[in-house]
Amino acid sequence: MEFYKYHGTGNDFIIIDNRTGHFSKNNEFVKQLCDRRFGIGADGLILLEDSESADFKMVYYNADGHESSMCGNGGRCLVAFAHFLGLFETKTTFTAIDGLHEAELHGDVVKLKMIDVEKIEKTDGNFVLNTGSPHFVAHIDGLQDFDVYKNGNKIRNSATYSREGINVNFSTIISEDTLFVRTYERGVEDETLSCGTGATAAALVFMEEQGKSSVNVKVLGGTLKVYAERDGKGFRNVWLEGPATQVFRGNI
Repeated sequence: MEFYKYHGTGNDFIIIDNRTGHFSKNNEFVKQLCDRRFGIGADGLILLEDSESADFKMVYYNADGHESSMCGNGGRCLVAFAHFLGLFETKTTFTAIDGLHEAELHGDVVKLKMIDVEKIEKTDGNFVLNTGSPHFVAHIDGLQDFDVYKNGNKIRNSATYSREGINVNFSTIISEDTLFVRTYERGVEDETLSCGTGATAAALVFMEEQGKSSVNVKVLGGTLKVYAERDGKGFRNVWLEGPATQVFRGNI
């Protein structure tokens, strides 16, 4: 079986062309492939499959082996992979678990349209919203030295979120148009170098508070950019932009 390894600002994925349907969708097998010591190693695994309504379909698994909700950086990497396969030139559409997505590719930069966000809930000074995956956003001072694993794990496994799980984002404002965000991801159960839906969630909270329509999001693995238009209590035309890079290919 041939596989490809991609990363989007350090968020890394195993990607497989499964248009023939040959891949064994076994949770333990996916978990083994994602293991960084006994497998290839990745934050998740993505299958590119045929779609009747778009150019291709995205099937996403977390590193724990279970099929999961939308992954923004994974979607951007899959778009780069689809371009590598010759499925489109500059613009494309694909289906994912949360519906239809549009995307554009310019060089190694992929701009991906995310789902509309109906509302941002505020509880105890923190925020909860769904950007294709559920996210918790908290403002933190001294984020560079903050224990993201300990605090993210505590919130993710709290009584409120333990059943379904939630991704936990800690953000701080660097300048009037830039955020710094660190994320604890469910399914990976650790901090990742970047989370696309998490960067989007933190950016939308910032936009709501500051009245902005775009924001740069610095993550441990690089920099992303988020654009959106305010729509009542939520946002529409939400776009996530950043690099997507093929690291290597191999056979297993």
